[in-house]
Amino acid sequence: MGGMTSKVSESGAVTGGGGPSEAARALGYEQARDELIEVVRRLEAGGTTLEESLALWERGEELAKVCRRWLDGARARLDAALAEEEEEGAASGDGGE
Repeated sequence: MGGMTSKVSESGAVTGGGGPSEAARALGYEQARDELIEVVRRLEAGGTTLEESLALWERGEELAKVCRRWLDGARARLDAALAEEEEEGAASGDGGE
């Protein structure tokens, strides 16, 4: 018998699968967030089989990781920009007016 490694595609259809899909890794932040919202909505609405619910939950976890990676990357870029701004400010402040 098959295992419980089903996935939910972007269209909402449950499909068989293994680890994180290439399509999920290629999603932009907004796409992943919007799909995650839809997955949560479907889980909260109920009316799905146990297998479908597990597949939705797994897809939600995958999408949350995609969103987290985007947000972590954005935070790193902001931190780098702020650090660069501080360095420039310190360098120009040393010269006096």
